[in-house]
Amino acid sequence: MTQRAARKTLRDDRRDPGPDDGPSGVPDDDGGNAAAGDDGDIPASGGDAPTPGGGGGRRPRRRMLKWVAAVLALFLLGAAGAGYVYYRHLNGNIKQNPLNLGDGKVAKPTPNAAGQTPLNILLIGSDARDSKENQDLGGARETFGSTPLADVQMLLHLSADRTNMSVISMPRDTLVRIPKCTDPEDGTVYEAGNGRTMTNQSLGHGGPGCTVATWQELTGIHIDHFIMVDFAGVVAMADAVGGVPVCVDANILSRDSQGHGSGLKLPEGTHPIKGEQALQWLRTRYGFEDGSDLARAKAQHMYMNSLARELRENADLSNPNKLRRLAEEATRALTVDPGLDTVKKLYDLSNELRGVDPERITMTTMPNRYVGARVEPTEDAEQLFRLVREDIALDGKDEKGEKPAQAAEAAKEERPAVSAEPAAPDDRIAVQVVNGTRTDTLGATSGRASAVAGLLQEKGFTGATADTAGSLSEQLTLVRYPSADLKGDALRVAESLGVPESSVRQSTDVSGVTLVVGADWREGTAYEAPEQDDTTPESAEALNGADDSACMEVNPNYTWS
Repeated sequence: MTQRAARKTLRDDRRDPGPDDGPSGVPDDDGGNAAAGDDGDIPASGGDAPTPGGGGGRRPRRRMLKWVAAVLALFLLGAAGAGYVYYRHLNGNIKQNPLNLGDGKVAKPTPNAAGQTPLNILLIGSDARDSKENQDLGGARETFGSTPLADVQMLLHLSADRTNMSVISMPRDTLVRIPKCTDPEDGTVYEAGNGRTMTNQSLGHGGPGCTVATWQELTGIHIDHFIMVDFAGVVAMADAVGGVPVCVDANILSRDSQGHGSGLKLPEGTHPIKGEQALQWLRTRYGFEDGSDLARAKAQHMYMNSLARELRENADLSNPNKLRRLAEEATRALTVDPGLDTVKKLYDLSNELRGVDPERITMTTMPNRYVGARVEPTEDAEQLFRLVREDIALDGKDEKGEKPAQAAEAAKEERPAVSAEPAAPDDRIAVQVVNGTRTDTLGATSGRASAVAGLLQEKGFTGATADTAGSLSEQLTLVRYPSADLKGDALRVAESLGVPESSVRQSTDVSGVTLVVGADWREGTAYEAPEQDDTTPESAEALNGADDSACMEVNPNYTWS
């Protein structure tokens, strides 16, 4: 029934309402029909059942059903209309930016034998002080309206079979090469840096899409989505969800004599935190362990694990007001890529994430070493990135048998081949050979680039040359290429030397096909790919999502009694 027809029926009924004071058949609290007779007739309210043929004690059943239908039609139309309007309102809350502002692309993972692919999402915490609320929460009034920094960066990897989840945090002061990025708002081009810069500055090079480009450049991991949240958003969502239990091993007050610190004050033990206190926990550096970003990342992991357990076990999402508030605050707090720009897309994603048992969630920090007051990735970091690229669970609980890489090869054989651009003839492929044999404990092997370039020339790659300007430090021998049209050439070079396909990677750090001779090939003319270690490095400080005994160590200089 249309809305116009429903209104007409109501007008007709108002002209001949009958003797009733109002409609009967009103549902009981338990959903039953309080006044319906056994024969389906509905007596007038407040009186005895009318006698057959009586003069007006009975309303015709047909008219009553028309009235009920009209009311239901109006209700359903109104509810649907209001729901649609509210849905559009929530979608309008969500801010969006392009996914990748860089020129470089990383190929999506090869589906497994079942046709499933992993999902990689970059979580970004912005320190933007672009509103009074963010200013009040973030402090540092002198930075109001300044370029925001990506002070929290976590890569969330959901396995292809959706059984496990891995998270890698990158400290904000990690030195990286930020690639060329173009601001989608005004077209400003931020050229790639000549040196290395703190990774949190990538957000100021056009937006979160540049942080995505930076991660892909460093890790070789294809990123499907990003989700960015600011100070106010963290507080609002923490309030909406409710308290999240966290633990400290002593009384803590994150504030020094110069006023540095988040202001977090908690007594020893486990306590639920929410709202502004949750933000303080996530931002605390002064007071946890050595006061570094590494300690802060560990505290963030504890919070996220605890939040996942609370949502899975105790969150009461059946409360309409609570659910509505959570939807309102969450959508206002987020900036996402176009692939997550509606409530439905976010809801579908949350269902996938919520399906992972906390015991299969692993939180890690990118292995790193200090460079002055900053840090840089180590060889262990590359191992961690490889595990994620190859969809190997960081908890070590993958089912025994066919490895993900082997399953991918099997799946590749079953599908029509999607090949790279055909390789040029060997003597037409230009290859630059770089010495990457330097390690933390050993210097670079002298003359290694020249020796391997000579080996390639003997194999017919007459365009191979050695770069003798310096040396790099690479744990594994790699073949890098700058763009898709050179992938076939890069694969051909790798094949000729016995370098596995997993070590052929796209990178905008190079201008042509580049062979980096790694520490695994310091001598000899025959390359033997090392046995790969598929365990998570200890230096990643893995924390299991089901570990509710984790407790942050408090620095004695930030305690109280």
